[in-house]
Amino acid sequence: MSQKRIGLLFGGCSGEHEVSIVSAKAIATALQTGENRDRYQVIPFYIRKDGYWYAQETATQVLDSGTPLSTDTPPGRSLWEFPKQVNEIDVWFPILHGPNGEDGSIQGLLQLMKLPYVGSGIVGSAVSMDKIAMKMVFAQAGLAQVKYKAVTRAQVWSNPCVFPKLCDEIEAEIGYPCFVKPANLGSSVGIAKVRSRQELETALDNAASYDRRIIIEAGVTAREVECAVLGNDYPKASVIGEITFESDFYDYETKYTAGKADLLIPADLPSEVRDRIQNMAIQAFQAVDASGLSRVDFFYIESTQEVLINEINTLPGFTSTSMYPQLWANTGTPFSELVHQLIEFALER
Repeated sequence: MSQKRIGLLFGGCSGEHEVSIVSAKAIATALQTGENRDRYQVIPFYIRKDGYWYAQETATQVLDSGTPLSTDTPPGRSLWEFPKQVNEIDVWFPILHGPNGEDGSIQGLLQLMKLPYVGSGIVGSAVSMDKIAMKMVFAQAGLAQVKYKAVTRAQVWSNPCVFPKLCDEIEAEIGYPCFVKPANLGSSVGIAKVRSRQELETALDNAASYDRRIIIEAGVTAREVECAVLGNDYPKASVIGEITFESDFYDYETKYTAGKADLLIPADLPSEVRDRIQNMAIQAFQAVDASGLSRVDFFYIESTQEVLINEINTLPGFTSTSMYPQLWANTGTPFSELVHQLIEFALER
């Protein structure tokens, strides 16, 4: 059989640009390991932070060095002039974290190219990226979650007489502590934990600078556990993993600084709770119409054995130390086999 040409798409117009490069490097290595060497030819495509696409030597250089290209150098071509290697691709493997990468934007472009691609389609990506839409879908599916309230930038940056009333409503409906989050950013960017009116006002103003839609969630004292899902119409759930950390919450610095957080796989959970989390992960995956891969995050309140769904991530971190591939490695699917299965699921869909 001839090798399939895999378009490994990374970088992107997102605050998670650097993380995407690291994920792509791990995937490129896996696609050139063992049996995958005979199955696939990797063709890297790098999207600079300003949206320009690069292939060949430039994309390989970024992949090997882990260093983003500067946007100071004019590319000398149109923003929508793609490298000619685009025409050689059999299957796309986008690993673009955050906005413009897992919100349906790139998925729409790849769909117009009429080629298979790894991961969720437009609907699953868009719904899962927007925390407000996602929570509405979870509620419709009957999945238990924390109390939340959705607000808009217009409400935050409106008439000074309106803002205090909005804060009053949040205090009455959600209370403290609570979390203020931009609705459409990943990796804990722009998120704040607040315990007072002053912190609430500051957090709302900050979140509004990132996104026009904002979500406020009630804080809970709980263990943070995660489950990986793999498949299309008949998805499977992995073993459960747990995140432990010393910081106030799982913020961007904690998530991406070595030694700031520990991953415990498998998590020490009662079998009934484990089964419930796995079932809820699959329910969430199907509720948002995800496909290929997702990581589903939960809160487990040990005192009551209550499980609350937090969110679903359709393009989770994919470095060798990221939770998603580690969960599958501990379930019996090593990294190189995992990327192979994801390509197979893209072709199946």
